[in-house]
This record gives sequence, C-alpha cells and structure tokens, in this order.
Amino acid sequence: MTIVKICGTTNLEDALVAAEAGADLLGFIFYPRSPRYVAPETVAAIVRETRAAFADPPLCVGVFVNTPAPEVKSVLERTGLDLAQLHGDESVEALQALEGRGFKAVRPKEMAEALSLATLYAPLGSPSGPQLLIDAYHPHLFGGGGRRGDWDVAAAVAQRVERLLLAGGLTPENVAEAVSAVKPWGVDVASGVEATPGRKDPAKLRAFIAAVKGGAPPSRPSPD
Repeated sequence: MTIVKICGTTNLEDALVAAEAGADLLGFIFYPRSPRYVAPETVAAIVRETRAAFADPPLCVGVFVNTPAPEVKSVLERTGLDLAQLHGDESVEALQALEGRGFKAVRPKEMAEALSLATLYAPLGSPSGPQLLIDAYHPHLFGGGGRRGDWDVAAAVAQRVERLLLAGGLTPENVAEAVSAVKPWGVDVASGVEATPGRKDPAKLRAFIAAVKGGAPPSRPSPD
C-alpha cells in the first residue's frame, strides 16, 4: 500500500481532516520564507491534539532547510515530531547527526545526479520510515514550487531506494498515474491539495488520498 504524506500542514483542522482521510505522515515546514511556515509552538499543539484524536495517528515530520543539526534535534524534542526532513543543502554529516530520525530531500537536475544523491543519502534515512524524498528541480526554490518532477528519473531511483517518497506537482488528478509510473514507497503533496497556500482544500485532500489508496485503510510506518 502506497504511503501518503500531506505536507505544508499549518493548522489543526487540516491535520485532523488529513488523518481521518488516511494520511500516513503529516509534514510541518519550519522554513521561515515559506508561505507554509508554522511556528514550533503551534506544531506542538497540532501534534498533541492529533495524537489524542486517533488511536493510530500519522507520523509527524518537520521540514527544515539548512538548519543546524542541534537545532533540528531541539525542535523535534520540543514539538514531539517523529522525524526531520532535510530539504536544503545539508551534508551527509548533518543527516548522520540525527541518528536515524531524519531523511534527505533531493532535487536533482538529471538522472546521474539523482542516482548519485540516492547512493549518498538513502542509506542514512529513517530505518523504517522514508529513506529519501525526490522533488522536482527548481533553480531558485528549495522546493519544487508545484512543478511536476521527472517521473523517469524518479522511477530509476525507486528501483534502488526501497522507501522513496515522490514529490513535485502531484494532484488528485495525476497521482494515480505517478504511482503507476514510478512505483514509489510513498507520495508527498502540499500545493496540490490546497485552497490557498497553507490552507488545505478538504475535498482535494480526500480525493488525493482516495486516488492513492482506493479507499483502503491506512497501513502506517513505524516511527523508529
């Protein structure tokens, strides 16, 4: 069963809708320049309330961009997040410092770079959660900016990385095709299920998860 990560969560209402619809992971962005930025104090409350509402709540992931590893670990502890997604230019050493509680997002320009980055970072990813996330390349943004990634490149990486998250321009309309083409462990979406930046559209969110899972109950990864 393909895993679903709903990223760019900024409020409790969206978190609860996503969890109820079957999301396996919720992502919270700590990059201040993002329109989906959310403060650690707010995230702590959302995580606490979501876990209280569900017997099998989603794993919660903090998204960081070039944040020093000690600060990442501090935020994880203060918020109760399960994992950190490193979405900037972080080194292998920065990922190693998280001791299995993190994974790297990469934005390769082409096939050779994608395979090289996968070889470098995937072995250091979460032992049972995501090992690597592949996003669309954008020359000026740390994220894909809603662009669709190169599915041929992603499919080649998915053959080498058992637990790969696919991101980049996914929507309720194209995600089933993406899963069929790439065969990733999971998919990641933010803007593709939004009403406005930082606010989810409940109908789009439910349609996205249904397109991936076909109405099946969630089969969520372990936090460790």
